[in-house]
Amino acid sequence: MDHWAVLGLEPGADAESLKQAFRRQARRWHPDLNGNDPAAEERFKKINEAYEVLSDPRRRQAWEAGGTSQAGHRDPFASGFPDFHDYVDQLFSRRRERRPATTPPPPPPPVQAHDDLETAVSLTPEQALDGTFVEVQLSDGITVEVQTPPEAGDGWRLRLEGVAPGGRDHFLQLQVRTDEGLRVDGLRVLYRLDLPAPDGALGSSAVVPTLEGPVRLRIPPGTSSGRLLRLRGKGLERDGRRGDQIVEVRLVVPDPLAEDEEALYKRLQELLRE
Repeated sequence: MDHWAVLGLEPGADAESLKQAFRRQARRWHPDLNGNDPAAEERFKKINEAYEVLSDPRRRQAWEAGGTSQAGHRDPFASGFPDFHDYVDQLFSRRRERRPATTPPPPPPPVQAHDDLETAVSLTPEQALDGTFVEVQLSDGITVEVQTPPEAGDGWRLRLEGVAPGGRDHFLQLQVRTDEGLRVDGLRVLYRLDLPAPDGALGSSAVVPTLEGPVRLRIPPGTSSGRLLRLRGKGLERDGRRGDQIVEVRLVVPDPLAEDEEALYKRLQELLRE
């Protein structure tokens, strides 16, 4: 049995991807959630075995070497299937005990919520594209696990209904940004370009960052502040669809103006009045 294929992963996927894939598949095929369908029971057993093998370095090594992954293995569901949430909690708790203390925590890290009932959660573009699990620790010590939706965007607010103390709602504000100032919104990438006013009036070119590296963008003459320029195909790609990058131009004036700059602006002001 191809354990990677059972979990819908490419061979060699990292531990966090393995964990997320197992959660998705186990939730989908757990017998309690499928009316005790015999096909679901068999599929769930295969999913459990795949995770047990791939998350255990020794069993995984034996399986990849062409040997059996069943050594010393017994059917853990011979007496029935446990509650889904209890089963997942117990399984991952056992896995955490087996891991060395030096294993780095999976991204993104748990976020401490504040009394304003809103928590900012930073995601990478890749996490926002496919969705990821986020653990949020509420002010009363309860930890809530949330899966963000695929193709989430910067500034999205996710409502967690009734999880805060007193039955109040809690909100997650997603931040999907890069160090270069790119903002992700679904498949689109947004960027604000500050440009000297003369460059907008006369036209010019500017180097702007993209997810694939910097590119040179032509600024047409007569560009006003707020104009949107499109870089086709420079957004994210998913399921055969690819987004664009939208560049918003913002014209800026030096502050303070140098003496010769101030004289030129005064002359321009006079010409416009005439």
